[in-house]
Amino acid sequence: MNLIRKALAVRDVLAERRRLRGPAELQYAIADRIGMLDADTWNSLTEGAGFFMSRGYLLALEGVLPANIQPRYALISDAGQRPVAAVCMQLADIGVCHVRKRKEPAPEASSCAALEKLSGKVSQRVLTCGNLLSYGQHGVAFAPDYAEETIWHGVAEVLYRVRMSDKLRGTTHFVLIKDVHEPFRKGVSSLANLSYRYVETEPNMVLTLDPAWKSHDDYLASLSSKYRAGIRNNVLKPIEQAGCTIGLVPEFAALQGRMHELYRAVQDNADFRPFELRPEYFPALQQAAGDRMRCSGIRRGDELLGFLITLADGETAFAYHIGFDREAAAGLPVYLRLLHAGIADAIALGCRRVSFGRTALEPKAALGAKPEPFGVMLRHRQPVLNTLIKQLLLCVEQDEAPERNPFKTAAKAG
Repeated sequence: MNLIRKALAVRDVLAERRRLRGPAELQYAIADRIGMLDADTWNSLTEGAGFFMSRGYLLALEGVLPANIQPRYALISDAGQRPVAAVCMQLADIGVCHVRKRKEPAPEASSCAALEKLSGKVSQRVLTCGNLLSYGQHGVAFAPDYAEETIWHGVAEVLYRVRMSDKLRGTTHFVLIKDVHEPFRKGVSSLANLSYRYVETEPNMVLTLDPAWKSHDDYLASLSSKYRAGIRNNVLKPIEQAGCTIGLVPEFAALQGRMHELYRAVQDNADFRPFELRPEYFPALQQAAGDRMRCSGIRRGDELLGFLITLADGETAFAYHIGFDREAAAGLPVYLRLLHAGIADAIALGCRRVSFGRTALEPKAALGAKPEPFGVMLRHRQPVLNTLIKQLLLCVEQDEAPERNPFKTAAKAG
């Protein structure tokens, strides 16, 4: 009986693979520019998907994308020509070696060492479903009453068609769906039958904001005396005693050169740099976001030492792009002060949570942020390399978010 059950299970898996490898009963409009697709259809599908899939943002982004990134878009309709999904994609030329942290492998991890040696020699073209300039599921917007698994089947077909049609510009080696998190994990997991591999990344750190907090002072008052005293003595006072001030950066255009310099100072120290933003990106983002965005800056006299952009997307504030002077940060808690400015700005924007992203897990946990699991679905064009690439990515040592609760016992911790 066990053998029969196993045989039936294998048969079902093979049948599902054959179904997914065939065309979905869907129709597609694929474009190089968002302006080539019907605006009303795009707007209706993405109305509830947030700022990062809005047509206005994507139009602004096209003019300031990094040099190694090209956009692609698609609208998916069912057999009756009813629109069911909008898809944002990006083609990027990057190196596989940039995906992993540069840590010496353990002596016994010979396979990881060999894979790292291989990855360092390979430059790859990656087709991404999503936005490399943001974090979160900003690649697909769904019609609310349509089966997600069917749409993901259509998304896989769109990615295949884009990859094949772009051969004249060069071979696309990887297909990447980012960022996979709840509630999208179940629907996209069906693509495992198309040789997509799920790889967990570092978690997104999210701070839940108490509705009673009307200012940063309210947030501080909710902390235990130990944490509150630590912030006042080790973060707020040193900045003030150094003669630094913190306030909103009203217009980016005049400061875009300095902001880009500070952004580069942070990026140059990062483990993974798949692109570099252009200086003109910052004022373009400000214009597209309008009142939904705030930028806090730390100044010493007239010199900008650091900035953090916080952008409201529904009830979530993304503590987004950051830049700071590393020489100044060697003696002052510039980074930590900017994180607190992000909390203040999120409260001012009327948000209920702050999404701090995937890096620097320890200081974000100390703020009260909690980890939310994130991952990617990855596929190589050569099936034999899918297992190899998964092994390569599994060699990455992902940091785990520490457990911290800075709040008073009787207060809401989020």
